[in-house]
Amino acid sequence: MAEERGPAEGQLTSELDAAFGALAATREQATADVAVREVGYVSEVGHGIARVTGLPGVETDELLHLAGDLPGMAFNLDPDEVGVLLLGGYEHLAAGAEVRRTHRPLDVPVGEGLLGRVVDATGRPLDGGGSIRFAQRRPIERPAPPVLHRAPVSVPLQTGIKAIDALIPIGRGQRELILGDRQTGKTAIAIDTIINQRATGVICVYCAIGQRSSSVAKVIAELRQRHAMDYCVVMVATGEDAPGLQFVTAYAATSVAEYFMEAGRDVLIVYDDLTCHARAYREVSLLLRRPPGREAFPGDIFYIHSRLLERATHLREEHGGGSLTALPIVETEAENLSAYVPTNIISITDGQVYLSPELFQKGLLPAVSVGTSVSRVGGKTQLPAFRAVAGELRLAYTQFEELEVFARFGTRMDAETRKRLERGARVREVLKQAQYKPMRVAEQIAVFVAVADGVLDSVPVESISRAEAQIRETVVAELPELCHRIESGEKLSDDDRRDIVRAAMTAVE
Repeated sequence: MAEERGPAEGQLTSELDAAFGALAATREQATADVAVREVGYVSEVGHGIARVTGLPGVETDELLHLAGDLPGMAFNLDPDEVGVLLLGGYEHLAAGAEVRRTHRPLDVPVGEGLLGRVVDATGRPLDGGGSIRFAQRRPIERPAPPVLHRAPVSVPLQTGIKAIDALIPIGRGQRELILGDRQTGKTAIAIDTIINQRATGVICVYCAIGQRSSSVAKVIAELRQRHAMDYCVVMVATGEDAPGLQFVTAYAATSVAEYFMEAGRDVLIVYDDLTCHARAYREVSLLLRRPPGREAFPGDIFYIHSRLLERATHLREEHGGGSLTALPIVETEAENLSAYVPTNIISITDGQVYLSPELFQKGLLPAVSVGTSVSRVGGKTQLPAFRAVAGELRLAYTQFEELEVFARFGTRMDAETRKRLERGARVREVLKQAQYKPMRVAEQIAVFVAVADGVLDSVPVESISRAEAQIRETVVAELPELCHRIESGEKLSDDDRRDIVRAAMTAVE
């Protein structure tokens, strides 16, 4: 006699039958979804590079993922292998590791969320501030704006440094090279320029390439202390990083700056420095067996910098109206301006600010050599008030430098020559300026008018700095309306000049 099932067992059996029925129906409806994926394998690992076999469809500059989520960039596309730049720590990487394609070029996050942050070329935060909020990702390599999209450079970019604003003016959208021997104050000029943009609305991008970690940390600390990080993005590849990361950092920083430029903003980017950038490119090129040329640099060393700096421009209003001003820094050796990399970049840029070791050793800071420095945009970007005094100031200083050489021989001089020497010595003292103390335009104009019109001729040279501070303080306090008109771009009339001279004479009495 069959044993009767209880209600619980019957319910369980019904549920199992329903489950098996649903599984059978799902199997009948299921179709195989096969995805084809290209996979390569590391055949060799070198210093900052890897050789990969496979990946027949890989494209140049494509982002690759290696073992341990290590990013890489396809750099050499040879018939039998791919040369990959490693963009991170690669100590764990070994031959046989798998390499996957991403089917997209190497890119970087861009957007307002990067302001105030310190990142590397892949967008990884380095300041411990959490993940980056970004608007989009953009390829690090992008074509420069075409000529028809560009507008003339006509708006000044004030550095706050008297010797540059008066004698070597820089405009928004210009490319002005800063070069000199090591430890002559190149980075100091760039940082002062960034600090001076606090009230101008200019976004700043500081790109550190191949610098010591301690030096970069000091720069970031100074920017924070002076509240410049609020409008600044710092992108870092130190000398301890892989050479491939140092190479791509300059292009990634430019893509970040271009986001703001195309949104109609004015942007300043500092490359510190392109000498290390060129050396990093030479290193990876030699490791990947690219043919060497002069000084072992590859034949396209000029092209890597020209395609970078050509992205700096001033756009027409119909294309956004923004601007990207580039201040590349280059290190010379023993004042050799005709070396390979300096001459290349001099020919690409719109002028150069040369820092002389001789002036630096004399304590004439900033050590700007007025005779060697030049701005090829020139007075077109200067405020009218600067143009009214800059010409005679440059002439007086140039004549002084020539006469000073002859004066050392004890040559007998007439009264006019002695007067020029005395005036030139005071111009040189006036051009001195302490670091991290950029000066507003009206104060600079007041000092230059005072020295050009002889107000400081009776002041001893050793007291010039104190007299200068008194003049600046008096003019700002007594002539606020005139200061506003100067900074708004109005011309300096004869009456305005007399008012400044009167105030300056009152200050030094």
